[in-house]
Amino acid sequence: MAGITRRNFAKMLAGAVVLPALAPVMSRSALAATKEFKVALLLPGTISDGGWNTLAYQGLQSLKKSGIKVAWSESVPQAQMEQSIRGYADDGYNLIIGHSFEYGAAFTEIAPDYPDTDFFASTFKPAEAAPKNVEYINLAYIQAAYAAGALAALISDKGKAVGFVGGGDNPTQQGMMRAFILGAEKTRSGIKGLGVVTGDYGNATKGREAATAMITNGADVIWHAADVTGLGALQGAIAANIKAIGCYTDQKDVSPSHIACSFKQNLDWVVAQVGSAAAGHAFKGGEEWSPSVAKAWSVIYGSTSHNASLVSDSAWQAFQKIWQQLDTGALSATA
Repeated sequence: MAGITRRNFAKMLAGAVVLPALAPVMSRSALAATKEFKVALLLPGTISDGGWNTLAYQGLQSLKKSGIKVAWSESVPQAQMEQSIRGYADDGYNLIIGHSFEYGAAFTEIAPDYPDTDFFASTFKPAEAAPKNVEYINLAYIQAAYAAGALAALISDKGKAVGFVGGGDNPTQQGMMRAFILGAEKTRSGIKGLGVVTGDYGNATKGREAATAMITNGADVIWHAADVTGLGALQGAIAANIKAIGCYTDQKDVSPSHIACSFKQNLDWVVAQVGSAAAGHAFKGGEEWSPSVAKAWSVIYGSTSHNASLVSDSAWQAFQKIWQQLDTGALSATA
């Protein structure tokens, strides 16, 4: 597994994109009524990573098809963020999207210098007060993780334990681990939720080792939120011949006989919606957008929702109730 690259990872994770049936990207005819609108996307990784960056890039391409002029920069190091942001702003781009949590603070500092430019950061709002031309987002990570824990518990054959493998050691990943454990243990009496945050998104060996350790301790379903590290976790589950749940993209093709479903993050939809809103003068600067979990995420398995050979009808029905309650806020994903 140490030889897995981001390019191979992207190939293994390639799958159908499922978008929520919500407001479409602005039509070409509508855009024609305005002057040329330009959107720039700044990415922390490559557009071929098969996950976080690939999905945002796909959303940008949707905007391009609608008539918006687009540009993007891949693998932008933190030391060059300010230069990249100011470069696009100075070139007259109307909307600049920073696709990592670091852009939350960067935009707070830079945006006031460009009051006629809109900025969108794919992260939580960093402070109570934010520039009026910067929008942030809460992508319902915690609700999705709770749902994944609940589903893992429902499809566990032994009912002893289920496991989560996390990536970078940050508050979001730690929160997702806690929510996964809570969702599992509240959903099925007697089951134990296990979790490891590896501290790394790009190390498949670490992911496999973490999954194997939890499997040794009784886990018979593994979920991850860890990119390439997560692929290693899935391979650990496959090697042990247990069930696994994918994340970020449709991971059915990693092993159709072991993947129960995937929690796909609808980043493509997010980018398309933000670009369309800004082009239509409906950008909500100074705010944090909080789409519900069923808008921010899709539960998919190829062209359907789940692998019926691994998820019983009763388990799926029970999960659907939990998913709906999380979506409406009737069920809390925190203790």
